[in-house]
Amino acid sequence: MSSQFHLLKERRFRPFFFTQFLGAFNDNVFKTALITLVTFRAGQLTSLDGRTLATLLPGLFILPFFLFSATSGQIADKFDKAVVARAVKLFEIAIMALAAWGFVASLLWPLVAALFLMGVHSTLFGPVKYAYLPQHLHADELVGGNGMIEMGTFVAILIGQVLGAWLVSVTDSGTLVASVVLALAVLGWWVSRGIPVSPAADPALTINWNPLTETVRNLRFAHGNRTVWLSLLGISWFWFYGATLLAQFPNYARGVLGGDEAVFILLLTVFSLGIGAGSLACEKLSGGKVEIGLVPFGAIGLTVFGVDLYLASPEVPTAALTLAGALRLHWHLLADIAAIGLFGGLYIVPLYALIQTRSEKSHQSRVIAANNILNAAFMVGSAGVTVGLFALGLSIPQLFLATALFNAVVAIYIYTLVPEFLMRFIVWILIHTLYRLDAKGLERIPGEGAAVIVCNHVSFVDALVITAACRRPIRFVMDHRIFRMPILSFVFRTNRCIPIASAKEDPALLARACDDIAAALAAGELVGLFPEGRITDTGELYPFRSGITRIVGRTPVPVVPLALRGLWGSFFSRKDGPAMSRPLRRGLFSRIELVVGEAVPPEAATPAALQAIVAGLRGERR
Repeated sequence: MSSQFHLLKERRFRPFFFTQFLGAFNDNVFKTALITLVTFRAGQLTSLDGRTLATLLPGLFILPFFLFSATSGQIADKFDKAVVARAVKLFEIAIMALAAWGFVASLLWPLVAALFLMGVHSTLFGPVKYAYLPQHLHADELVGGNGMIEMGTFVAILIGQVLGAWLVSVTDSGTLVASVVLALAVLGWWVSRGIPVSPAADPALTINWNPLTETVRNLRFAHGNRTVWLSLLGISWFWFYGATLLAQFPNYARGVLGGDEAVFILLLTVFSLGIGAGSLACEKLSGGKVEIGLVPFGAIGLTVFGVDLYLASPEVPTAALTLAGALRLHWHLLADIAAIGLFGGLYIVPLYALIQTRSEKSHQSRVIAANNILNAAFMVGSAGVTVGLFALGLSIPQLFLATALFNAVVAIYIYTLVPEFLMRFIVWILIHTLYRLDAKGLERIPGEGAAVIVCNHVSFVDALVITAACRRPIRFVMDHRIFRMPILSFVFRTNRCIPIASAKEDPALLARACDDIAAALAAGELVGLFPEGRITDTGELYPFRSGITRIVGRTPVPVVPLALRGLWGSFFSRKDGPAMSRPLRRGLFSRIELVVGEAVPPEAATPAALQAIVAGLRGERR
């Protein structure tokens, strides 16, 4: 069984997972029932245009995220998150009582008020949701846990939307919807009672109740960490993209496809299943670690299949399109919607895990609150842009096309600002197309603090293989000539590798490299070294040089020995002649291994001792 599903057996995860699941479920039963009513039966509630209401109501729901997220982040950092979660669930019961009255009496204003208050409910719970996970999950469980939460959320969205639309379609009475949303709210509170104690991150925090000044402060704090800030922007852009599509699905089903509530439900089902599949796939594709290389992969899919959704949309709607007819006539666009969901999951899960691992623990809830503020701003912006584009005469398929093209522009902009995303993508593609990597002993690489990593040098991609396996960035010391090689140059420069030359070739560069290495170690970073000083052309180890002695003599830190197996004879090795001269001579997906040994204290890290350890780790397999 996958480790991420194993978490459902753990009390530290299971009650929280189902609390979140039921909250998202009930939220979407209510919202979809309301949107279905105003789209297909607007006359029962109001004289306003159904398409306008379907666009504006989601914006009203997310408005509280913009207004109150900063305050919610402070609450989640100051108090036990389990206590906050249970209080939020009690609040949900009161909100659903108001909504039940609106459904039974066919009154719009209680439903609109409840929609706004459910936005407040979700605003309060959001910082708890994502700050709870790093508090209770181990580092190697974080991607899987986030994947489970995202999968559960979108499955809950799917079931909730299907149930909400179905409840409206089977009866003209609001009693059934009212009963369901009240029952789900009570069940969510009951489940939340099992959430374990989650100590406050900053119990001495004095809450600033001014939402405006605290919002500015939260955004300023998040902006201080460049990678986290741009990750927040990336997440918010996804919600802009997703909100644009989801808000138009009811009218797309009716006006573009010619369908009814059943076709609308089908679109929601396909999209949500895609999101769930993509979220669950992240752990497998990332090897259980935070792999931001999946983010560009997801962004590419969002654009490609968004454009194809426009191309697959019919010019003339089918008269009285049924569910069976949609499956038969529009399988192409359904596949596009599923793919958008799939790549959306691959895009968003690593970003959530990244901000959880790279933001300060004492401010984690407030960083999540900043994320919610940005998400809300982008989703409100989505509603505004949609209304504006409709005013210019765009159709719904043309709106989807414009959003997909905007996605490409945004992705290029973010990856230009933070090339680490694109670098990790290149590394991920390399390791998952040419090789099957089996890494052993990665837990021996320190999770924090300075260390030197030494490894045998078999091929031109050794550093990329190690980078793909290691959870932490590594500053590799590389021959300066490699920096001129296409693609590899981009990867190594982006990864802040340190170019080096021999004393005879360039003494100034050597001195600068030594200073850079010392500075990196003093800053608590990992430095990677290939002590042989050259790539093997025999498959055997060359003698380790004395550079490692000078490095740990100047900055005493542990040395972690690694050994690569299986790369000898690959396209990037020098077996039987120059490297990269015989394409695919080992075929695709050839098996390689990375083995990590125990750390060696600096006083024992002599070249001879390290060479003996690496040789033992390598064994007979080269």
